[in-house]
Amino acid sequence: MDIVSALRTFLRVVETTSFSAAAQDLNLTQPAVSRQVSALEAHLNVRLLHRTTSALALTAEGERIIPMALRVLEAVDDLGDSLGHNVGAAAGRVRLSVPAPLGLFLSDRLEGLLSLYPGLFVELLFREEASDLIQEGIDLEVRLGPVADNGLICRRIGWTTAFLVAAPSYRERCGLPSRPEDLAVHDCICYQRAAHSHIWSFSDGAGEIPVRITPRLTANNAVAVHRATRAGSGLSVLSHILAVPDIESGALVDAMPDFRPTRLPINVVYSSRRNMPLRIRTVVEFLIDAVRSDPLMRDAEG
Repeated sequence: MDIVSALRTFLRVVETTSFSAAAQDLNLTQPAVSRQVSALEAHLNVRLLHRTTSALALTAEGERIIPMALRVLEAVDDLGDSLGHNVGAAAGRVRLSVPAPLGLFLSDRLEGLLSLYPGLFVELLFREEASDLIQEGIDLEVRLGPVADNGLICRRIGWTTAFLVAAPSYRERCGLPSRPEDLAVHDCICYQRAAHSHIWSFSDGAGEIPVRITPRLTANNAVAVHRATRAGSGLSVLSHILAVPDIESGALVDAMPDFRPTRLPINVVYSSRRNMPLRIRTVVEFLIDAVRSDPLMRDAEG
């Protein structure tokens, strides 16, 4: 039995929760995938998956093997890199989790990366909250703000820029705030990304001004907040990726230009490991170049 292939197949079944989906991703037949997983179970003398006609579930042994399987496969990838087999030719699948606005920004730029590396496959996941990278088989995740998990490698690649915006129809109906404290009498739309989402923070150039808001509408997706804001439902804090094109076209107005939303660090995080496979290093470099190509994400000045 090829245990490396069997481990890759097992992890893909876990990630997709389906033998057929894993078979499609791996360009194998479903019976072949089932045979590899069964052979792995026989080799280890444990049951890794509970199988029913309608679902798959990890056994306790299956859950315990995932971190070890990932380490084995990373070591195999590192071996290939160190021997020069993949120099200049990153290949394989990379699962990348990003907040929705940055995901849209990257979607416009991935063609260049994929054209340069025909053997590279990127699975782009839009996530507004932090993921369990190991359990979910995610290679890289972009997080905004401080990263509290000490078990992860964290690399800052840029800074957010956001705007407090409103639709012209909202301005005509309710006016606009001139200072952060004025938000208490306005309808606010909250992008509920984290525990402190109901506290908006602004800067006047001298310091930060936190404001607790009582939102009329909340959503856990920035694109939904963007659409509700354009429809005139209230004020929102939006990434420049979504806000700037609409401010320039007049679809949204910059509601409080003297008090900008506080900038947050943009971090790429990944599981602790001594060496990173070439496929993942290549995507990290792509992320750095893409983010730093945008002046509004490049640094924390201004």
